[in-house]
Amino acid sequence: MKVLLRNPRREGDLVGPVRVSVVLDRLELNRESHLVIRNGNIMDGNGGTPFTGDVAVAGGKIAAVGKVAGKGREEIDAKGRLVTPGFVDIHTHYDGQVTWDPTLSPSSWHGVTTVVMGNCGVGFAPAAPDRHDWLIQLMEGVEDIPGAALSEGIRWEWESFPEYLDAVARAPKIMDVGAQIPHGAVRAYVMGERGARNEPATPEDIDRMAAIVREAIAAGALGFSTSRTIAHMAIDGEPVPGTFAAEDELFGLGRALAEVGAGIFELAPAGALGEDLAAPEREMDWMRRLAAACGRPVSFALTQNDHDPDAWRRMLDLSADAAAAGASVHPQVAGRPVNLLLGLQTFHPFAYCASWGPIGILPLAERVVRMRDPEVRRTLVAEAREPDEIMRQFLDPARAFPLTDPPEYEPAPERSIAAIAAREGREPMEVFYDAVLADEGRGFVMRPLLNFTEGNLDAVRAMLVHPTTVWGLGDGGAHAGTTCDASTPTSMLTHWARDRVDGIPVEAVVHKLTARTAALYGLGDRGQVRVGLRADLNVIDHEHLRLRAPVMVHDLPAGARRFVQRAEGYVATIAGGAVTLRDGVDQGQRPGALIRGAR
Repeated sequence: MKVLLRNPRREGDLVGPVRVSVVLDRLELNRESHLVIRNGNIMDGNGGTPFTGDVAVAGGKIAAVGKVAGKGREEIDAKGRLVTPGFVDIHTHYDGQVTWDPTLSPSSWHGVTTVVMGNCGVGFAPAAPDRHDWLIQLMEGVEDIPGAALSEGIRWEWESFPEYLDAVARAPKIMDVGAQIPHGAVRAYVMGERGARNEPATPEDIDRMAAIVREAIAAGALGFSTSRTIAHMAIDGEPVPGTFAAEDELFGLGRALAEVGAGIFELAPAGALGEDLAAPEREMDWMRRLAAACGRPVSFALTQNDHDPDAWRRMLDLSADAAAAGASVHPQVAGRPVNLLLGLQTFHPFAYCASWGPIGILPLAERVVRMRDPEVRRTLVAEAREPDEIMRQFLDPARAFPLTDPPEYEPAPERSIAAIAAREGREPMEVFYDAVLADEGRGFVMRPLLNFTEGNLDAVRAMLVHPTTVWGLGDGGAHAGTTCDASTPTSMLTHWARDRVDGIPVEAVVHKLTARTAALYGLGDRGQVRVGLRADLNVIDHEHLRLRAPVMVHDLPAGARRFVQRAEGYVATIAGGAVTLRDGVDQGQRPGALIRGAR
């Protein structure tokens, strides 16, 4: 028999009441059934009460949930493990990497089975033939993806956005990929240098841009993205095209979504990093009006910044007001601090010292040998006592923490550089020096830049549980030389759903990582453990789930560097019914496809 379990709607859900079909009696599998997950602690993705049962997979879809009597061609013992939907990461920057890397690491190592790219107004289509280098420099400046890797890796098999989607569709993939059309590329394509330099758009410019957006959405783009924060700049220091776009341009592009009847409007808003304290409320005003006028969801980045530590509270209140009035406006929030990792392989205060020059050009191993010389140490520590203006903003010793393995993303004050120095009777710069020299020069110091104003993650918790928010800002594929936030799903499952005293129930965390994000982008065929949906699943040893420290590798095209971060405890990840990873090991399966439009 089939029993229908009703999952009551929680305030602010993007999906309405959910009726989950659970097969409770014996089920004989048909010949197509190839995988059965046995005796798992099933998290349905909607935040419902977990229950013990089996999941059968056939034809790339979930065939049964409950008690499965028949034997599958492949079986996974999930006793004592979580069985969750695959995670849906809506904020990545794999726009270039997807064309050369079928694994889409590190996201695939953290239970992610669907990604959405093309965020923050940057991407690689449409691309006029003479704009390739410019688009690379824009992405490098905004998202810290090495330009050498992009130049070497991208083959430019496209000019229009539909042609770009076709190229992405042809590339083998470990998971499904969706794309948004970026404002910066569209503006530069239509307006040339005027668009690149943020000159005002004419009505004719807006009409041409809107036509390109309509074409992209019709071809399968999941939305349109823009950036309005001056913190997002190209290598030459020019803000992303569209940063200063007037309302007629923004609403003209929003109406393009409305005319097609599909797509989300995503943005990094003005004032996102506290660079303009009056901006957040102004941004919310037009975002709310745009969502109401165009009938399309708007999602914007929201973090806590030190310049205006309570702005996030006001934006949540305004988002709730918008929802009450029928406007779909959803803050996109992180699951942990946004950190800068300081070390000898990246960015550190000693690199700005007068004596660093001949040391900095040495290979890492030789650099470490020189830095262990007592005289070199005394000289560099003395020179670093008075950092320049650039470093001063990053070097508050009370807000800097030696990185541990596993990393602590909510470190106690006594773990700071300042506290260690006080306990040991040393200068803070001496402690910093030893921290980056650790592990043969591979040590790092973590400096939280956002979401850590009070020295804790209480603000992050409040944002995560707010009814209007969605999880995002993992930035998979981006910030290669500064951090690795693509691992956030794992830290959310460990920190919030297991280790923190005042945590968040695991079923609520899973909901935030799955059904919630899928619903925002109209991906109704995934994000839940439900019969008939795409068989994107994780089997997780939650008790022993462990996030490892980030490490620097040089595996991008042209040998360019990036941070990667592994995890232990993912027993299996399944995408489209295929087991793609077992215990973190790639199984060689490439079931992923391009997502064309909502479904």
